[in-house]
Amino acid sequence: MKKIGFFAVSLFAAVSLFAAQVNEAELKSVSQTIEFENYTGPHARVDTLEAIKGIGSSLGKEVGKDSTKAANVGNQAKYYVIHAIDPGAKEKLDADILILGANAEVDHIRNLRHIIASYLTAAYSYDESDAEAIATFVTVYNAVYRKNLDTFKSKYKDVVVNNLTAEKCGLSTKWSEWPGASQIVIPVSDSAGGLSAVDTSVISDKEVVNSMKEEDGKNIEDRKKMVDIKEREAEKANEKAQESQKQATEKQKKADDQKKKADEKKQETKTAQKKADDAQKKADESKKKAQENPKDKEAQKKAEKDQKEADKAKEEVKEAKKEEQAAEEKAEEAQKDADKAKEEAEKQQTAADKKQSEAQEERKEIAKDQEKVAAEEKAAASAASVYGLKLADAKALNSQIVKVKTDDGTIVKQSPVKVVKGRSMVQTGKGFVAVAGENSGKGAVKLVLIDQDSLEIVQESEEILSDNSVLLEDGGSYLVVIKDAVGYVAAKYGADLKIQVKSPVPINPSSPIVKTSAGYMVTDLTGNPLLLNLNDLSLTFKKAVGAAKNIKETVSSKNER
Repeated sequence: MKKIGFFAVSLFAAVSLFAAQVNEAELKSVSQTIEFENYTGPHARVDTLEAIKGIGSSLGKEVGKDSTKAANVGNQAKYYVIHAIDPGAKEKLDADILILGANAEVDHIRNLRHIIASYLTAAYSYDESDAEAIATFVTVYNAVYRKNLDTFKSKYKDVVVNNLTAEKCGLSTKWSEWPGASQIVIPVSDSAGGLSAVDTSVISDKEVVNSMKEEDGKNIEDRKKMVDIKEREAEKANEKAQESQKQATEKQKKADDQKKKADEKKQETKTAQKKADDAQKKADESKKKAQENPKDKEAQKKAEKDQKEADKAKEEVKEAKKEEQAAEEKAEEAQKDADKAKEEAEKQQTAADKKQSEAQEERKEIAKDQEKVAAEEKAAASAASVYGLKLADAKALNSQIVKVKTDDGTIVKQSPVKVVKGRSMVQTGKGFVAVAGENSGKGAVKLVLIDQDSLEIVQESEEILSDNSVLLEDGGSYLVVIKDAVGYVAAKYGADLKIQVKSPVPINPSSPIVKTSAGYMVTDLTGNPLLLNLNDLSLTFKKAVGAAKNIKETVSSKNER
């Protein structure tokens, strides 16, 4: 994984270039403290923040082409997203599943959050600041519920769960376990995008917030950002609730009008039925008289006429009933529409109230935590403390910088960089200069500057150093052993960690470097001492030409063998 240099406001970041609201917020209670273990040493290659974000944005752009439809995007061997959306399933949650393949090289939680944030920005049009805050919560949420498949089953749709496994769901707190074993679940509330695309209630439940409180500074700034997002979500939900209520009122008025029309049709049917009954009664009487007077032609005609009028009245009844039924159906449909609008308004209002309640409660908690942090910082500032090194790996002889109280030795802060070499460091006005790292895999041993406040690497040399390089400070310059085209050579660096000069001949990769009145004494490849000029690191022996020739012959002989 590579490192990123931000000389004004940012720390180095490490990763390879090729690297919608919930219905309920309760999740299974899990008591644990989340502390991510990152790779914090120097890297063999350097990458930019833009490149890191590009990993997420490239995935997000593909999903964002139509985020309302399910999709699978990315490289399964590295970074892959399953956009698990099922509009047909109304219960439970949709989700995006970010999978870190076996060849994924992200090794620091900060960079993983950059990838997630850039994905959210590209896929759902999130503001960058909001996306970064949400990404922080997403990682902690997935760490809290790591390998807890039952929790995911209880909250997510089958389209999501069917893509999860018990051994990989969620996110490990150890960067070394991320590749090939991570299924990062991002709960989706509104796949169409916008502020509520990701379900903020789920990713900021009690267990998640409690875990975040355990970090230095209690993660107050990110929690504040989440509160701000929820307040804006509440505001938008309130606006939607008011609009939905307005529509519900209008639709209820239409439903009432349709009900009135249906009642009028019902009354018309009754009137038509009475008219038909009266006409039939009259026809029956005329028919009776006609039967009693079969030779009375007028009576026969009247009976026939009255029956036709009765039949016509009956047809009018049938038509009235049809109109009555149609009016009733329209009234029922209008009422259903009105009830649906009312339900939507209530749903929006409930969502708004829920978000507002969560935000208010969290603001209270943040205020309490701010007081605690201020008190702790005040106590720490008043207590005398010193910086030093603590052995982090006795076998590899790796150390880490620690800040301890002078009265009782209590550790106030310790560096995440646990690969300081040579059990030595040099304190400067900018921090601590040291040889750190491991020449294996994506790591590298380099000359680094560790920030005094964060105790993280903020600058590093371009060149790779010997695993066993010593560190000598001389008048603001730093002498180390670096890997060069001819082997290993002595090199001098300035305070900016830029190489100034290097020795023209190779030396032993484990060579001491000692300043003498005659020059820097080092050990050559044959085990003999060499003196290097204090200024340009050239050979200072009177027989320098001969010495250099012997060294070159030794190197050439070794290469031939």
